[in-house]
Amino acid sequence: MILSATNAPSVTDATGTKANAATDPAAAQDRFLKLLVAQLNNQDPMNPLDNAQMTSQIAQINTVTGIQQLNQTMQSMAAQFNSLQVMQGTSLVGRSVMTEGSTLSMTDKTGKGGFELASPATNVKVEVLNASGQVIESVDLGAKAVGRHTFEWDGSQYSGPTEGLKFRVSAVNGSTKLDSTPLALSKVTAAGAEDGQLMLTLANGQTINYSQIKALV
Repeated sequence: MILSATNAPSVTDATGTKANAATDPAAAQDRFLKLLVAQLNNQDPMNPLDNAQMTSQIAQINTVTGIQQLNQTMQSMAAQFNSLQVMQGTSLVGRSVMTEGSTLSMTDKTGKGGFELASPATNVKVEVLNASGQVIESVDLGAKAVGRHTFEWDGSQYSGPTEGLKFRVSAVNGSTKLDSTPLALSKVTAAGAEDGQLMLTLANGQTINYSQIKALV
């Protein structure tokens, strides 16, 4: 006879809370012992259960019980980790962060953004674009070193709509064009957990993973 822990019914613990016996270590052990006693009572006298078989079955239930307890512990730790992540995320609410993107952040007629250079540039130019992709104005930033940089655009003379403004970065070293990564600036408005990951909602409407943050401003 093979002892099995499948198709287990629901049981009620000492607190009156129902739990699935297949995932409750105490219930699984109790069910195993009952099945073992029944197996011993109904064994073939001419072919009794030997010590090796009994030891093997006891080892199996101990292994299953250990795995169930480990799973419960890991689930509890994961829940606690999610709570800690959300607490960490709430500390970012109201803070400005930089993520990959080319949306221009406008505050009091001042546009803000950033970029990242993989190599030093002798000149960097930022072009401000309207929602139609037309260049409104260009800003020469001069030479910039390797790394992350921010810029500001004085939009006090711009009378058009500020919704949908973007920017484009051009970097060169002498006559050689360089790769650059545009970085959008936005405030964090909310934080939460999704599939074990810390997710942040930004004022520009984006929802990003915490790992997507390039810098805090």
